[in-house]
Amino acid sequence: MSEDSRQRALVIGASGGIGAAVSGELRARGWAVTGLSRRDDGFDVTDPDAVQTALAQSGGPFDLVFVALGILAPEGGAPEKSLSAITAAQMQQVFAVNTFGPALILRHAADLLPRDRRGVMAVLSARVGSIGDNTIGGWYSYRASKAALNQIVHGAAIELGRSHKQSICVALHPGTVATPFTADYAGRHKTVPAEQAARNLLDVIMGLTPDRTGGFFDYAGKEIVW
Repeated sequence: MSEDSRQRALVIGASGGIGAAVSGELRARGWAVTGLSRRDDGFDVTDPDAVQTALAQSGGPFDLVFVALGILAPEGGAPEKSLSAITAAQMQQVFAVNTFGPALILRHAADLLPRDRRGVMAVLSARVGSIGDNTIGGWYSYRASKAALNQIVHGAAIELGRSHKQSICVALHPGTVATPFTADYAGRHKTVPAEQAARNLLDVIMGLTPDRTGGFFDYAGKEIVW
């Protein structure tokens, strides 16, 4: 299959555990993959000018844009277990990566996705960002940053749907994935290897239709309450 005839994907956060696994799985399925990451490309998702420059040079449009960004807490920190642990500095850093970064990418979604065919913008979120599913509290910055992200994705889906009729813009929960990101926090939660998580997420993505745009889905394709 020639390069020009293959479906094309842009994976943002391609050097992370899930991003790297998604890139590998897409290539195994015959896709042409472009990756962006801080480690490999110096891509700073918190810098609006850097985001604009990198995406303008990325070579879109793409059949799939997969945004695999996120931090649980700033380096050296930990998710808050109580209200007394909240600090403005930590909250700002978590929101900068988990919410503001994907929002800056979504600003350019109309140029990254095709107008004449199906195109998917898939953004990694987390079940703990669900307000309706929160029964134990804690993790204030991470939960709130993902809840805000879900709202942005939902709004972006509505706007994109006006100009890109076949577009799909969704938030996805990958499950608890065995990566350095979760190593200290998985606890008793069952984990899955990043490669399995990537297959699960891509299977969900491939099965989505435009009428499901704006949704929040888990790794099995089940819709998660907001």
